[in-house]
Amino acid sequence: MGMIDAFLVGIGLSMDAFAVSVCKGTEARDINWRRAIVTAFAFGFFQAGMPLLGWLLGSSMQSLIEPVSDWVAFALLAAIGTKMIWDAFHDDACERTSKDSRGRFLVETLLLAIATSIDAFVAGISFAMAGVADIWLTVLVIGVTTFVLSLVGTIVGNKFGARFEKGATIAGGVCLILLGVKILVEHFLG
Repeated sequence: MGMIDAFLVGIGLSMDAFAVSVCKGTEARDINWRRAIVTAFAFGFFQAGMPLLGWLLGSSMQSLIEPVSDWVAFALLAAIGTKMIWDAFHDDACERTSKDSRGRFLVETLLLAIATSIDAFVAGISFAMAGVADIWLTVLVIGVTTFVLSLVGTIVGNKFGARFEKGATIAGGVCLILLGVKILVEHFLG
C-alpha cells in the first residue's frame, strides 16, 4: 500500500471520528483547545492502533485464507463502507454525544475513540489479507490523518454546528468501498 492509498484509507476510516468530533465541537460556545486536542489525540491513537492489531491478527491467519485474501479484503472494506453510509442516514451521532460536556469527558472520549475505531480493526485484517507490508507507514498516516481531521472537526462543529456530519460519514464510506474495489481490480489485473 502506497502513501496515497494509506492517506485515502486514513480519510475513510477517520470520518466516524470526524463526525463525532463535529458533535463534540457543537457542545461549547467557545472552542476549548485542551479538549479539542485530547479528543483528536484519542481518536488518532485508536484509529492507528486498531488497524495494527487487526493486521497482526490477519497476518497470523493469512496462510489459511491466502487463496481468497483479495475477496476478503474487498468484502471487509465494502461492509465497513456500507455500514458507514447506512449510519449516516440512520444514526444521530450528535444525539449520542450531547451529554459529554456535563462531566466524564476523558472516559467518554476514550469510549467514543474505541467505538469509532472498531472498523479500523477490521480494515487492519483486510490489510493483512491484501498483503500490506509497510503497516507502520500505513498506521502512522491513518493516525495523523485522523488526528488532524478530528481537530478540524471539533473546530468546524464549534463554528458551524453539525451540518457536515452526514456528508463526511458518507464520503468516508465511499472511500473505503472504492479502496475495496481497487484491491479487486488489482487482483484481476495482476
